[in-house]
Amino acid sequence: MVVLSQKETLPTLLLLGLLSVCCLAELQRFEHAAKPDGSLSFLVVGDWGRKGLYNQSHVALQMGIIGEKLDVDFVISTGDNFYEDGLTGETDPAFHESFSDIYTAPSLQKPWYTVLGNHDYRGDVEAQLSPTLAKMDNRWICLRSFILNAGPEMAEFFFVDTTPLVNKYFTNPGDSVYDWKGILPRNNYIQNLLSEVETGLRESTAKWKIVVGHHTIKSAGNHGNTDELNILLLPILEAYDVDFYINGHDHCLEHIISTESPIQFLTSGGGSKAWKNKIKPWNPREMKFYYDGQGFMSVEMTRTDVDFKFYDIFGNELHKWSTSKLLGSAM
Repeated sequence: MVVLSQKETLPTLLLLGLLSVCCLAELQRFEHAAKPDGSLSFLVVGDWGRKGLYNQSHVALQMGIIGEKLDVDFVISTGDNFYEDGLTGETDPAFHESFSDIYTAPSLQKPWYTVLGNHDYRGDVEAQLSPTLAKMDNRWICLRSFILNAGPEMAEFFFVDTTPLVNKYFTNPGDSVYDWKGILPRNNYIQNLLSEVETGLRESTAKWKIVVGHHTIKSAGNHGNTDELNILLLPILEAYDVDFYINGHDHCLEHIISTESPIQFLTSGGGSKAWKNKIKPWNPREMKFYYDGQGFMSVEMTRTDVDFKFYDIFGNELHKWSTSKLLGSAM
């Protein structure tokens, strides 16, 4: 196999035959039961870990209130869990100061299914993956990539480690130092990851298919679109009828549709520090909602219906959207 240097670009990856893979391992799977009535509800928050500052505590308070109202089953974190540079190790007090001591509401004492963001890779990335954190707070479930089967068979969530896909962290890291343990050689890691995701999506029989990653695919926010994800990940999502792509990275709340596919692109990156007045021009036919402040998202679903809503730090409902599928329709 050709080994890709860190200076080589994404087109080079494609020319090397990125999806021609060996030595695959299946993504680890988790199962989460639905409520007795067959429904499922959860919250989504991202870009939050600032020891309660930048309205993180206010967002957490409203998450607790909405979480109780909806009787949420779990919480999804879209990454950048600890600012500015991840955790320094398993005993870093930031884990308690930014997580355990902030999300204290009874309704939030549920599993937190978590992906890593680029800021998390600036610290001891393996600390966030360590079982030691789960022993300190049993809500914490964090892997690089994994699958959550909820319902069961009602919804499958594919959590994808997107940071290693982005070139600039390797070619132009600036003053930041990234922890690439477990990633190098990079081309092998990306090959295996994308093939595992593709295999999982192809074999999925769930009614709803949801992919969660830190980085944006489509966004009018400060970071904007992530080219590498549009080239490498989006075609897989479209090929296997993914319903929703959920991300953080841009510090805003956002709902974009595509005129080219039925995928809904949902950004929930308002867990703490937001970027005011950071919005790029976007096709108004695709831009359903954009909010440049702090907040979070809720999702309620059954086998036939999905409803999601965005909230601000006062618990105000800013945007809602619903869709349905017939039980007998194709997956």
